[in-house]
Amino acid sequence: MDLPVVPPVAPMLAKAAAVVPRQPAEAPPEWSYEPKWDGFRAVIFRDRDDVVFASRGGKDLARYFPELVDAVRAELPDRCVVDGEIVVPRPRDGSIRLDWQALSERIHPAASRIALLAAETPARFVAFDLLALGDRDIMDTPFGDRRRSLVAAVGGGPSCHVTVATTDTATAQRWFEEFEGAGLDGVVAKRLDGVYRPDKRDMIKIKHARTADCVLVGYRRHKSIDGVGSLLLGLYRGDDLTPVGGASAFTADRRRELLAELEPLRVGADVVAEGEATRWRSAADRSWIPLRPERVLEVAYDQMEGTVETGARFRHAARFLRWRPDRDPRSCTYDQLDVPVRYDLTDVLETDVLERTEDR
Repeated sequence: MDLPVVPPVAPMLAKAAAVVPRQPAEAPPEWSYEPKWDGFRAVIFRDRDDVVFASRGGKDLARYFPELVDAVRAELPDRCVVDGEIVVPRPRDGSIRLDWQALSERIHPAASRIALLAAETPARFVAFDLLALGDRDIMDTPFGDRRRSLVAAVGGGPSCHVTVATTDTATAQRWFEEFEGAGLDGVVAKRLDGVYRPDKRDMIKIKHARTADCVLVGYRRHKSIDGVGSLLLGLYRGDDLTPVGGASAFTADRRRELLAELEPLRVGADVVAEGEATRWRSAADRSWIPLRPERVLEVAYDQMEGTVETGARFRHAARFLRWRPDRDPRSCTYDQLDVPVRYDLTDVLETDVLERTEDR
């Protein structure tokens, strides 16, 4: 590729914070705020027909998203390097939301499957930074200027978009609360005078953080050690114990301890449920070992996907916090969950058009 910035480039990262940073009083704004898009991070390198989607780990994701490669060739400048997020929006419960599961399923080894999913669950690219344009490397240019160049260079769809952004703290806080309903993941704050620093945590991310008490319904074995791979969680909806996700972040020693600790709860001597007969197993899941639903654990989670009526689930893996021997499993219901208000992703992208006009 004949570009002023060539792969590999490790994307700039963000460090976590509890609250949205405020602008200084009676002074020019220091921060630019934007939604935190929940997808696959990708730095797109385009040199005319040559297109690379560089993931955070350096892998080229282009082969998995052929429809997006075509869109990049049609909608982005001939020679550019753009940082952003690959997402899959899907209709759900009467609105359009980001669909993490559909996005995850796009990474598939079979070319025929890739082609099928490209038609059934097409992806979009949401740009939020510009590293190079034509022969110019602008990584050392302040973000405020890079943002203006990005808005001028990248169109508003139909497949490639520029993220909405604002310098108003109150608006950013409102986005944090409202946009979760469209499947977004929080808010990111960037210094307007900041340069692009690869692999450095120079941005700030504010994500949703919540806890819930769940029933332990089973576990999956670890792939490579004799221990627990993940704990499977459920919540009661009336008399129905409904799957809500899993918790999987444990040390190797703790995985072995859990295997022995949970042995007395196994249903039968050697019962392993597998196949499509059980609703606790999706097409992408492995077999699992059911347990008597007698133990309760508290987990941390970021957000839910779906509705209580249809059986909401944790959008990402939950994090184990502690056992709750004081809780009755039957008391672990959906009533305790903070399920976000619905918000249509189309409205977020329409807001993008308004912000692009204001940025000019």
